[in-house]
Amino acid sequence: MLEPYDMDDSDALLEQVNQALQNATPLRIQGSNSKAFLGRIVAGEVLDTRTHRGIVSYDPTELVITARCGTRLSELANVLDDAQQMLACEPPSFGNDATVGGMIACGLSGPRRPWSGSVRDFVLGTRVITGLGKHLRFGGEVMKNVAGYDLSRLMAGSFGALGVVTEVSLKVLPKPRQCLSISLEVDSDRALLLLAEWGQQPLPISAASHDGQRLHLRLEGGEGSVAAAHDRLGGELLDASYWEDLNEHRLSFFDEDQPLWRLSLPHNTPRLSLPGVQLIDWGGAQRWLKSEAQASFIRKIVSEVGGHVTCYSHGLIESPFQPLPAALMLYHRNLKQQLDPRGIFNPGRLYAEC
Repeated sequence: MLEPYDMDDSDALLEQVNQALQNATPLRIQGSNSKAFLGRIVAGEVLDTRTHRGIVSYDPTELVITARCGTRLSELANVLDDAQQMLACEPPSFGNDATVGGMIACGLSGPRRPWSGSVRDFVLGTRVITGLGKHLRFGGEVMKNVAGYDLSRLMAGSFGALGVVTEVSLKVLPKPRQCLSISLEVDSDRALLLLAEWGQQPLPISAASHDGQRLHLRLEGGEGSVAAAHDRLGGELLDASYWEDLNEHRLSFFDEDQPLWRLSLPHNTPRLSLPGVQLIDWGGAQRWLKSEAQASFIRKIVSEVGGHVTCYSHGLIESPFQPLPAALMLYHRNLKQQLDPRGIFNPGRLYAEC
């Protein structure tokens, strides 16, 4: 166990980066390594962020919390829970020791994402060690400060390829006053039609998933609105633990011994004819596929409807993330060159080219 828990180790991290720059040594940035299965394999000297941890500041009245990168997500959640607040994007942990830095680097969001926003939407500011050996601050620590906003948000989902995020300020929200989960017996085609219809109506839905047999909904808000929605929609009561089990991939669906693919799709996309079994999340915008089909075939079908595919089975294919069109890859390379000109941060984690 790492003690003491609250510790500023930014000088040591900066020193390691500067040593790597002098020696042209690639760095493999990681916290608890709970999401190492995502992306390509990275070779390099480990830069462990967990020694740089703790809550820097938190004012519940301002709805902003600032934490160091090695802070455990569970610790952050406990602090927010004491004030009846939350990270509304519901980032998954995939492990008890997942860190705030890993949450930002991977940019993964949970069941509430279509209704509340992604991890990127809640980033207000960051401190980052760049590939120039500088420890810089971007953005602000209050919601009104928008200076440097875009660069801070670029860190979300960058998988450590642009710099070492040492600190992040996040917008938080109050927990809903009432939360109720229900389940309805409808097939997936009917479920997608209903979700498209309900999306045009003022219903307090904050999560929607179809497991192949039943449609599961989470209703959140005031007591009156949740009760009225339940009366209208009907359905059986569902244990609220379903949403955490879905988010953390603990449902039996994820136990099947087949490659796992994440499909990101435009809203209101009909059910796709793909071999294997599917689980619908995000009201249809995210779908999980267990299939032995070739990556090229899956990506062709998904691309035709304007979506993209990520492989969640580590080491299965050369490019787990959707290959970028040439124009986007050029932007990606240029950004990498600006922030990490020596190419030492997680080289090749996203794409072989950078």
